[in-house]
Amino acid sequence: MIDIVFLGTGSSVPTLRRNHPAILLKYKSEAMLFDCGEGTQKQFRKAGISPMAVKRIFITHWHGDHILGLPGLLQTMVLNGYDKEMEIYGPKGTEKYMQKILEMFVHVGDIKVKVHEITNGRVCEMDDFEIFAEEMKHNARCLAYSFVEKDKVRIDKNKLKKLKIPSSPELQKLKQGKDIIVNGKKIKAKEITYTDKGRKISIVLDTQINDNIPKIAKDSDLLICESTYLDEEETAKQYKHMTAKQAAQSAKKANVKKMILMHLSQKYEKKENEFLKEAKKVFKNTEIAEDLMKIEV
Repeated sequence: MIDIVFLGTGSSVPTLRRNHPAILLKYKSEAMLFDCGEGTQKQFRKAGISPMAVKRIFITHWHGDHILGLPGLLQTMVLNGYDKEMEIYGPKGTEKYMQKILEMFVHVGDIKVKVHEITNGRVCEMDDFEIFAEEMKHNARCLAYSFVEKDKVRIDKNKLKKLKIPSSPELQKLKQGKDIIVNGKKIKAKEITYTDKGRKISIVLDTQINDNIPKIAKDSDLLICESTYLDEEETAKQYKHMTAKQAAQSAKKANVKKMILMHLSQKYEKKENEFLKEAKKVFKNTEIAEDLMKIEV
């Protein structure tokens, strides 16, 4: 199961209901944070979640509303005995900006930080999942990310039972696509195994509409997408953001199963249903994120 916690769902100006952007993704023993807006460490507390399990932070871009929570969060983790190496991923310039952050205040204790400056393609690979990135079009270097769970080859237990094949270490070879011999009988891997398709979560924040969005989000189980303005606004083009309609068009083009909108401008706080109406005309399976909302995929 993939657990997602929306720690912050607002845009450049926070409101009483919406903190600056931060998304926590938990998978097995991994906890990954995507962006870290101001106040993120407090949002962890409100959500009843410890940040100590976070091993990787993925930065979409270096605008203040997406990164100003980093100094406080790292300091809190140090004060609570964090002894792992924090891996931070982000666009070109991330190493320079992280160095400035770590130099700008007096630390109580130290934290090991490893910085990865990344562009397009696979940026992280573990046994069970991969993280991919694609460059977006914003007024700062910006990336979108996809978490992709690896496909798993599984043995059909019902077929094993039907063929009266006993449990054996040899069966593991079937998962590797190798045929085996059991009791003098050849068991073909392709006839007794199946592929369990991995899940995919894509996160697209702060960008104007572009062809890399359906590329990174293709066939996602969930697309978390920025939607700063309504389609009636010319401001979206000026500030290189998306409207609800454009987000929905991207979701439809990418063939995603579900989309959740966030990064709504504070000017629309009393008109948020308009975002839902606009998006659903194009892509029906759309929701709007709320701070501290938790979902499972």
